[in-house]
Amino acid sequence: MGRPRPLPFPVYNMQGLGMEFGGLGAHHSTPSTVRVDFLMPNSIIIQHNISTSASLEEIKEELWERASEFPLFGTLHDLSSYHFACISQRAETVELMDETKCLQEINPFMWILKLVERKGNETEKLLNLQIGQLIGKELQKFDALKNPEVNEFRWKMKAVCDEVVSARNKLTWSEQVQYQYPARIATDAELPRYITDRLHDEQLLLSVQFDTSMEFQPTFTFRVHPNIKTREFLNMGLAKLSVTFVMEEPPENYVLKTPGREEYLIADVPLAKYMYIREHVCQDEFSPIPLVIVHRGTIQVDIENIYERIEDFGVKHLRNSFSGMTLSKKKNVKFVSSWTIEDEFNFRIGTISNVDLYTDDQVVIEAGLYHGSRALCETKTTQEVSISERTGNVDEDLTFSIAVYNIPRNTRLCLAIYEVSRSAKAAKARSSIGTRQELYKSPLAWVNTAVFDYRNQLKTGAMSLYAWKICEDQTGDVMPNPLGTLVSNPNHDQAVTLTITFPRFNSTSNIMFPSKDKIISTAKENPQCDEITPTPSAMEEIRQMADRDPLTELHEQERKLLWSLRNVCLQELPHLLPKLLQCVEWDNKTEVAEMISLLEVWPKLSPDRALELLDYAYAEPAVRSYAIECLVHISDDDLLLYLLQLVQALKHENYLYCHLVEFLLNRALRNMRIGHFFFWHLRSEMHVPSVSIRFGLILEAYCRGSVEHMKILLRQLDALNKFKEVRGIVTENRAVRDRAEKLMKDHMKKPHTRAALSHFLSPIDPMYRISTIKSDECKTKDSKMAPLWLVFENGDSHGKNIYLLYKYGDDLRQDMLTLQMIRIMDKIWKDNGMDLRMSPYGCMSTDNREGIIQVVLNAETIANIQRQKGMFSATCAFRKGSLLAWLKDHNPTDALLNKAIHEFTLSCAGYCVATYVLGIADRHSDNIMVMKNGQLFHIDFGHILGHFKEKFGIRRERQPFVLTHDFINVITKGRQTRSEEFEQFKGYCEKAFLILRKYGSFIISLFAMMISTGLPELQSEKDLNYLKETLKLDLSDEDARDHFRSKFDEALSNAWKTSVNWAFHSVAKNNR
Repeated sequence: MGRPRPLPFPVYNMQGLGMEFGGLGAHHSTPSTVRVDFLMPNSIIIQHNISTSASLEEIKEELWERASEFPLFGTLHDLSSYHFACISQRAETVELMDETKCLQEINPFMWILKLVERKGNETEKLLNLQIGQLIGKELQKFDALKNPEVNEFRWKMKAVCDEVVSARNKLTWSEQVQYQYPARIATDAELPRYITDRLHDEQLLLSVQFDTSMEFQPTFTFRVHPNIKTREFLNMGLAKLSVTFVMEEPPENYVLKTPGREEYLIADVPLAKYMYIREHVCQDEFSPIPLVIVHRGTIQVDIENIYERIEDFGVKHLRNSFSGMTLSKKKNVKFVSSWTIEDEFNFRIGTISNVDLYTDDQVVIEAGLYHGSRALCETKTTQEVSISERTGNVDEDLTFSIAVYNIPRNTRLCLAIYEVSRSAKAAKARSSIGTRQELYKSPLAWVNTAVFDYRNQLKTGAMSLYAWKICEDQTGDVMPNPLGTLVSNPNHDQAVTLTITFPRFNSTSNIMFPSKDKIISTAKENPQCDEITPTPSAMEEIRQMADRDPLTELHEQERKLLWSLRNVCLQELPHLLPKLLQCVEWDNKTEVAEMISLLEVWPKLSPDRALELLDYAYAEPAVRSYAIECLVHISDDDLLLYLLQLVQALKHENYLYCHLVEFLLNRALRNMRIGHFFFWHLRSEMHVPSVSIRFGLILEAYCRGSVEHMKILLRQLDALNKFKEVRGIVTENRAVRDRAEKLMKDHMKKPHTRAALSHFLSPIDPMYRISTIKSDECKTKDSKMAPLWLVFENGDSHGKNIYLLYKYGDDLRQDMLTLQMIRIMDKIWKDNGMDLRMSPYGCMSTDNREGIIQVVLNAETIANIQRQKGMFSATCAFRKGSLLAWLKDHNPTDALLNKAIHEFTLSCAGYCVATYVLGIADRHSDNIMVMKNGQLFHIDFGHILGHFKEKFGIRRERQPFVLTHDFINVITKGRQTRSEEFEQFKGYCEKAFLILRKYGSFIISLFAMMISTGLPELQSEKDLNYLKETLKLDLSDEDARDHFRSKFDEALSNAWKTSVNWAFHSVAKNNR
């Protein structure tokens, strides 16, 4: 080999030899110092030893000082004119705009950093970079799509953000605080009974501490009427304080705060309206409710608005695309209404490719037109197609028995691809293709597309559709899959691909679906004459229809009757709207026009009834827009309660822009707490290919409209990334638990880790401000996924430590849904005067199989309690006195013990009913917990809606809900089963069940909004049948009570079987 060629530019090594190779992978420990190659703008390379904990800002300053000693320094501009760039470990060029990042976090390839001259609007560039980092998708990828629908959506969302930000800039200081730290305020007119029953002498007992810089912080206690307003009470506190201390500032400079949380009682409403006050009354009616008086200057209010400094908000390039589309309508392009096209709808399938068959079998393609989940006409199937080298020629036209003029706006063309064989060898095979009974078909893949595009135009021309494979847990019964996504599979290289062509039904004009105004005028010009005069029997019949659950279909005669009485429903029974919509023949444009016209004057429904209209069954845009109009005045707390469903309902929308997304974005931008959960509900599914573009665009819009919130979210994202990093260390060393925990704590103490785990708002509840990690108190939990038990110091000196559980490896979305439904049940019961002391702890999915769980303190699992009191694993589950003995240990006086037993009785009743109705499975002694104050609650909701575990084909759980002898022993205080206390407990259960039945349709509709959104146990209507079965909505209250009593008696008589199962579980766990 010859001598190496010299480099064409000088290389200066300033501090001798260092690391020979840089850019260590994630599985190697990073050294404290590395040698970095700096590529300077003046063609000089400078090598320098750098601390891996140094920030880019520090590195640049040091580099600049050294660079002044070398040639060509005079050719460089000011230091601020440059930023670093590097090649990442994934071989991507990364511009490092955030100079607070340390070198170790960046981990550049080969430890090479290039100094690049800044160009353009750096504020905008930095914002775009941060948004991309925050949402998990670079914004350039949206630009690269060159998709006019994407561009128009971004433009429209910019207009929404402009409006909200403009209004927010005019907020007063108090309004800004309420935006950033919104307090939870009840909307009911009167105090509910479950609150008034706990008040002593109809008064609140309050303890107020004055927050001062002095070591001594005075505290005063007050007894006040619940209706005293915030400002009046604050003045009372300040007046009492002024007796001892000189108040140098006016009362207007002070506010009330909840200790330990970023929640300020600023709105001048009765104190008992604040949910914080109500929760304390319920938890402990004897102890004073703590409050703190703070100076307004201590409240961190971020009013900086870089939004106005960013020209065109990063969507400047969209203007031409959007305007061009708009202007084209005004030029010579001709349009005709789709309601004038009498041809039957048809399209052509050309080829199919990327098909993997295990044999020489053939394929067929089934196509259908669907509106929601309802087929508009019979499906059509192609002839069998032979596959050669993964490709086949179909070359077949499919014509449907429906005219174009009768096709609704949101119609979907749904296609299913089947493998065809001569024998039923495939597990999923089902017999017959048409009349050819000897053939069997097994589903391979599916794909959907809209018939009209986002501009209301009927699609024309050729296109490729990339199909989704059938999942292992998905059955052929869902094929075609009308509830599936309209997005093609982005994995084009591997996806089964269909080429199809839509014809031009008019050779000279584009075909446009008529506007709403045109539809309404058509309805007025062509009134239907099918209405009848209501008779008493007819009215009684339609009233009975109103009580049916959403899953029960109306018979043909019932639909005709209800439709003929539509104006009677409008005037007298408007809540029947969901049922009336089931009567509309959506393949009949006359009826569609009539229904849309009626919606214009239909009275607004309550939010709980309107939510049903946003599930998969209601595809008509006018219906969904009407539902949003009904939700306009929903309270912030109620919106948060249903936010999970509303975000998932976005998946049922045909197009990016819809009234639902505008409504949610608007409310999120006006309340940062809503914005927090809105962001994470979307961000946690950015890894899902079918929604990553839709959710990414919404997240981009939210970030642009709430730049001040981005700082908070970026800090949370940094913390979550560190959690994952720490968890990786634990996983690599989990064979020796003590070593794993030591390495975990050591890593947490490193400066860059400690910095990332300090000074951020809790992802699970942004009311809690974290100061710093308490690494010595952190640990790993002894379970399969080894979750991290994390302890933080509260950012408020008046608050207690904050505890979080970080879990990686489990999909927490189902846990979120179950806990949310328990939370909704709790609200329903409280609205009906029952406080069953439920404890639906916080749970937040933050990424793919990753999330945060709230730690419930002072609680223990039933299994641990039984082990503590029962000594032996094999017998501890049978010792019925262990739980009562444990409660006695923690509640030593009779008064405390009686209170704890009452708490246990109420909460046990609530969870018995909740777990029964929701079909929560896999219940054992390690996922039921009890707090020291007696409250029982359930954890880990991996199986719901009756998906009970089986072993060798036998159901392991046969009881409708958990009711063990240990539980009964607590409820009866150790006395007989048929004691007065037990009968009271049984009455609680029955009453709670009957209350839920009144809201049965609402509960079912909330689950219906989650169908086909990615939860494995909620894929189709069949999964909802369990709710229908448990709630018994087809029975009278008396018959339903009798049915529940039979289930209660069944659980009671089989309590010994539960104890046996728990004993096996305890032994198996100890032997693992």
